[in-house]
Amino acid sequence: MELRQIQYFIEVAKREHVTDAASALHVAQSAVSRQVFNLESELGVDLFIREGRNVRLTPIGGIFLKHMQKAMKVIDNAKREVEEFLDPEHGTIRIGFPSSLAAYTLPTAISAFREMYPQVKFQLKQGSYRNLIDGVAKGEIDMALLGPVPKEEKKVEGSILFTEKIVALLPVSHPLAHKTSLNLNELRDDSFVLFPKGFVLREIIMNACGQLGFEPAVSFEGEDIDAIKGLVSAGLGVTLIPEITLIDSLPRSTVKVAVSQPEVIRTVGVIIPVERQLLPTEKIFYEFLKGFFIMLDDFQK
Repeated sequence: MELRQIQYFIEVAKREHVTDAASALHVAQSAVSRQVFNLESELGVDLFIREGRNVRLTPIGGIFLKHMQKAMKVIDNAKREVEEFLDPEHGTIRIGFPSSLAAYTLPTAISAFREMYPQVKFQLKQGSYRNLIDGVAKGEIDMALLGPVPKEEKKVEGSILFTEKIVALLPVSHPLAHKTSLNLNELRDDSFVLFPKGFVLREIIMNACGQLGFEPAVSFEGEDIDAIKGLVSAGLGVTLIPEITLIDSLPRSTVKVAVSQPEVIRTVGVIIPVERQLLPTEKIFYEFLKGFFIMLDDFQK
């Protein structure tokens, strides 16, 4: 069994089309067909069902694919570890993040890190809370910034970098726009703009409202932080939002108001896998993150 055969097999399985796989691999279609045929002959099973120009995995082909994808990740990590052992200041870090940390938190950290290690490369992946946790656990990304930091995940471990307040964002025409702080109960009758169900920021807001005995009426939903801010800016509702997402500027025609009762906060941190050690470059960045936000917090105080 050759590495090339495995690479070709995975590409064909992903695209379910030999010609498309050959195009993506920049090789002749005949070469891909031959290598897949040789692999099937060696294994003694059919990995694909041929349907004209298309193919689909057989049941045993699906099982084999899962094992081969894991094997390729091990091989890729081994190559990266050797390269980074030789020169950890020239490695690559694959990091995930949610939209709420995309505008300020992650760019600030990466910019400061690259002043010290300018040759390190980053592969960035934005995702939802659950997808980021799963991505780290499965090895699809090396680490992720997210909030709140999960406490009961078996395959990832988290370190808290800082704690931030969740504040109210109101249209400038709102009756409470002049206040410096408010009781969340004062928004009981308002229409809210929130993330869709399944997003962790929505859960935080729903839980805070639940503490005061009401469920917010959700008039509009947005899947990223800019969409939420834009809808509030248009006067379509109010929201609660991490204060750090407003650090550079407020959206047009909105005001930020602190929430004093109940105080709504979230932890923000970095998660790493439990089942594998960080590679040298990843470890440098991980340790940098923990020190950087302590320093940043002291500076802001």
